[in-house]
Amino acid sequence: MKPKRPLTHDLMKIILDTFKAKVTKIGIVDLKDDTYFAKIYIEADGKIFAIDARPSDSIALALRTNSSIWVKDTIMEQNGIVLKGDKAVDVLKQRLRNTKPEKFGETEFNK
Repeated sequence: MKPKRPLTHDLMKIILDTFKAKVTKIGIVDLKDDTYFAKIYIEADGKIFAIDARPSDSIALALRTNSSIWVKDTIMEQNGIVLKGDKAVDVLKQRLRNTKPEKFGETEFNK
């Protein structure tokens, strides 16, 4: 369902597009007191800017801009989840790193 007016994350993308800036990636960069911290990396005029943001906003923007989502290794090591049946942790990590954000929405559930 498409809203009549742009949502905040859609508005952010429109602003970036208007100024010919692009999200190069987002990063989940820290975890303190059970709170995750993120940065949005934006390229504009040949410069990269790292902007502090909430992880939820960062991920929403990454999904709208087809940008990579990175998680700091120490955060993955401390809080990452290994799915049952996946014995090769390194293979799983590599597969997740190479997965484009839009692929996460292609899951089908049996009714």
